[in-house]
Formats: sequence, structure tokens, C-alpha cells
Amino acid sequence: MWQRRSLSDSRQECTRESIQDVRALCTTKGKVMAGKLYLCATPIGNLEDITYRVVRTLKEVDLIAAEDTRNSIKLLNHFEIRTPMTSYHEYNKIEKAYQLVDKMREGLDIALITDAGTPGISDPGEDLVRICYEEGIEVTSLPGPAACITALTMSGQPTRRFAFEAFLPKEKKERAAVLSQLVNETRTIIIYEAPHHLIRTLEELYETLGDRKLTVCRELTKRYEEKTLTTFLEILQYYKDNEPRGEYVLVIAGKTFEELKQEEQKNWENLSLEEHMEVYEKQGIGRKEAMKLVAKDRGISKRDVYQALLS
Repeated sequence: MWQRRSLSDSRQECTRESIQDVRALCTTKGKVMAGKLYLCATPIGNLEDITYRVVRTLKEVDLIAAEDTRNSIKLLNHFEIRTPMTSYHEYNKIEKAYQLVDKMREGLDIALITDAGTPGISDPGEDLVRICYEEGIEVTSLPGPAACITALTMSGQPTRRFAFEAFLPKEKKERAAVLSQLVNETRTIIIYEAPHHLIRTLEELYETLGDRKLTVCRELTKRYEEKTLTTFLEILQYYKDNEPRGEYVLVIAGKTFEELKQEEQKNWENLSLEEHMEVYEKQGIGRKEAMKLVAKDRGISKRDVYQALLS
């Protein structure tokens, strides 16, 4: 019984012209074994950031699915990669995904690349991956550049917990809903933005989140890379006199747990002690236990609550 050899082993012995011979090695009892989807991360600016493994894989697969073939051909030419390409983008992502799955069922290995960065992150690649799982096609990811991680690690903001929002929704209601959910977000927030929408997005974030600390990253890994640790007010003032240029990643400080606690206490302080007690007593909580909860909510002692209620 023939067993399928690894992609690199097979292709080192065979030229592209002898691909049918390779197919013969990939059969079991006359049935062609399915190919694999390779998610290949490509540079976000500096071509030297591509990995040896990605270059080798792009040369060895049977087909490359690219978000924009006109853009990707420059990368392939630079590394002398002659593998055929096909387009896979936002406007054909479902129909084309099933076509690619059919090709992998026939035994073809396919690499997916995006315009820049890691496929599947804020691009239609996530749909192709999902459909591959549903159809029983093997998927693997070749690690490499991702603008969100590159920006986060150099931002000076907390990195242990973060929320990646990519580009905010364009639809007004959905955008407002996402922004409202970020108000009490305690994780570091990462947002992508294009230069022609940057000022509007910064204004909306300031209006919704208040004047937070953030790091504005621009043109990552490129010659004119910039990163500025600032606040919303400061950066909005800067862009009154400077036109935004390049692609941006905003890394925004989350709200601290202490800030959340203080805001909650302030909300309770808008009630009198009697009204605050009534909130818990209406829930069937005994007066003694209610006093404990009121004291905790307000950050004071139970004795203080007791004395105030007596006076």
C-alpha cells in the first residue's frame, strides 16, 4: 500500500511537469488522497520578514489563492516563485472556497496568501478555513507577520490580555454597538484603520471611551515606520495640522479594574443609603446582609452604614 510522502520529499524528486507521477504516490487503492490548505503569512512591509518555509511552500504547492493577484505577483516575482495563482477575495469568498475545496479533494495542495500578513486575520481566509473543516480538508498555518501582534509588542501597552477588533464596522448601528462594548473593556484594544478614515475613527473613540492612552503605529516594518505613545486629545490635535498617511494600527489602553470599581461606587453614591438598602431588600435580602452589600458597593465599612442609617 502506497503512503503519501511529505510535500517537500515528493517535490524534491519531481519537477512540476511530472506532477502526475507525484499524484500516483498520493493514492491508496487507486483513490487520490485529498490535498491540504497552507495558510502562508507574507510580509506587511519588509520583504525580508518572509520565512524560508513560506517561500519553499509557495514554490511547492500546486496553486496559490491570493487576495489580489496583481499585488501578490510582485512578491512572487521577487522570490522567483512560478506557481500558478487564482484570486480569492471578499466578493467571491464562498463560491470560490468550494471550488478550491474541490481541487484539494482531487489531491492538489493550495496555499492561501493575503495582501499582507497572516491569512484568516481580518480577511476572507477565515471562511475558506471554516469550509475546509466542514468538508474534511486538512488545514495548516505557517507562522509569520501579523500587523496586530507587531504593533502590540512595540506599543508599550499591556500585552498579557488584548482584544483585536480589526477594522470597525462601516454600518452605523453595528459600529455604535461595537464601540459601546469597548467602553468598559479592560483588555488592550487593537484597531486597524486606513488614513482617509483615521480622524473620524479617533474622534468616535474619544467621544465613546474618553481620553485614553494609546499608541498610534504607522507603516509597520517599512522605511518610515512610526509609533507614537499619546492620548486621543493629543493625537487629534496633531492631525489638525498633519494629514494622515499610510496604514494605521491603534493600540488603546483598556480601562483598569480600579477605574471600573470607582465608577461603580460613584453610581451607587447617586442613591441615598436608604435607597441603596431598598435595592437589596426588594430582592428579599435581609437587612443585616443588605448592609454588608451596601458597605462593599460604596467602599466603606458596615459600621459607617449602620451609623448613617441611625442618624
